[in-house]
Amino acid sequence: MHEIIAQLEEKREKARLGGGQKRIDAQHAKGKLSARERIDLLLDPGSFEEWDMFVEHRCTDFGMEQEHIPGDGVVIGYGTVNGRLVFVFSQDFTVFGGSLSETHAEKICKLMDQAMKVGAPVIGLNDSGGARIQEGVASLGGYADVFQRNVMASGVIPQISMIMGPCAGGAVYSPAITDFIFMVKDSSYMFVTGPEVVKTVTHETVTAEQLGGAVTHSSKSGVADLAFENDVEALVKLRRFISFLPANNQEKPPVWPTEDPADRDEMSLDTLIPDDPNKPYDMKELIIKVADEGDFFELQPDYAGNLVIGFIRIEGSTVGVVANQPMVMAGCLDIDASKKGARFIRFCDAFNIPVLTFVDVPGFMPGTSQEYGGIIKHGAKLLYAYAECTVPKVTVITRKAYGGAYDVMSSKHLRGDVNFAWPTAEIAVMGPKGAVEIIFRKDIGDAEKITAREQEYREKFANPFIAGKRGFIDDVIMPHHTRKRVARSLSMLREKHIENPWRKHGNIPL
Repeated sequence: MHEIIAQLEEKREKARLGGGQKRIDAQHAKGKLSARERIDLLLDPGSFEEWDMFVEHRCTDFGMEQEHIPGDGVVIGYGTVNGRLVFVFSQDFTVFGGSLSETHAEKICKLMDQAMKVGAPVIGLNDSGGARIQEGVASLGGYADVFQRNVMASGVIPQISMIMGPCAGGAVYSPAITDFIFMVKDSSYMFVTGPEVVKTVTHETVTAEQLGGAVTHSSKSGVADLAFENDVEALVKLRRFISFLPANNQEKPPVWPTEDPADRDEMSLDTLIPDDPNKPYDMKELIIKVADEGDFFELQPDYAGNLVIGFIRIEGSTVGVVANQPMVMAGCLDIDASKKGARFIRFCDAFNIPVLTFVDVPGFMPGTSQEYGGIIKHGAKLLYAYAECTVPKVTVITRKAYGGAYDVMSSKHLRGDVNFAWPTAEIAVMGPKGAVEIIFRKDIGDAEKITAREQEYREKFANPFIAGKRGFIDDVIMPHHTRKRVARSLSMLREKHIENPWRKHGNIPL
């Protein structure tokens, strides 16, 4: 018995060392943590239950039969974050460069299958050189097995990918299917083909960081939701992020205790909107002042800044926020903002998270680049997401809500449950200047007449009362009452239940 116990401990110690202390030191030298250190930092102390520590690869080609490392390059198991169950896999770059073998993939699939059975989130800590070349098609099949499970789990349990090292080739598609992708600056990258292949095929010279680094994907491509400075910050922020999410699609979002009163008035909001209708203001100020304790977890802050998305809590319960940002492109909707908003709304809808929309939108961005890029189809994604969404939807129009963009931004016509407007709201087909230039084209040369017509149009249409007369706005509220009115509305909507017609699935304009 003692001999077996000693043997077990020896095997465990070997598995814990992964590719050996020398390779772990090399990880540390690059500013990266080891696979197990990452899990220890992410999960509550002492909560990790590891599976398949002794699994080894089955490859016998290219001398692989000579080298067997327990665990085969990925650590899997479950534990808790703030006392709530999560499943996690952490790829170990010290073992064959974290490359994915057939058995490596089987471990990840086993974990995902179990997470689906019990209804808990899956977190992937990715740090892998890609498919294990020595195994050929077996490793490619392993990737496809993981992809299939990603698709089946989509909308059932939250899936989060934390890219903490290389992620290239077929490896990028598993994170791409997951709900959120986070990256670490200067140590992680994602691309379908690396810099060498790019240079050979297109003759472009580009570094790995420029091609697929954390800054590139969080600001240019929109592939990543956030970029963190280092492993420690990434994992600490990930713990905070998970606290906003329900465990699965059958549960409501978690409720955390708060001492911030729901009926708190915020008098400073009464002066948030400038007198000049063309002057910008920061919509994030409104979001932070409405949220419990000013806590706002923003996603994709450096991508499509004209639309702000993220999570807050109201009365302790998670709420997804979508808001036009007048500080960037006057809050216009464009291709990137439409895609950003649509995906976020669909996540909230899948996981029973109410959507709060703050509207100040002068319209869709004009121009050839937008039209050639397919703004019609991409803008329709945002419209589709709001229209399909069945969770509680509360909308507050702060200033401009013009044209089709008024319709798209969670209007009453797209089944908005409660739609408020501030007294400063302007709800119209277009702005007074543009409208007058079309309606009174013959008077364009007469500046005095045009100014008078603009004033007439503004008084007639550029206010919330016409929409209020038709019931498109439920109430015109004072800005300082926004938190109180939103909180009451969400409380009333807590047991809301509507269903879309039965269908296999809709066909969103992709």
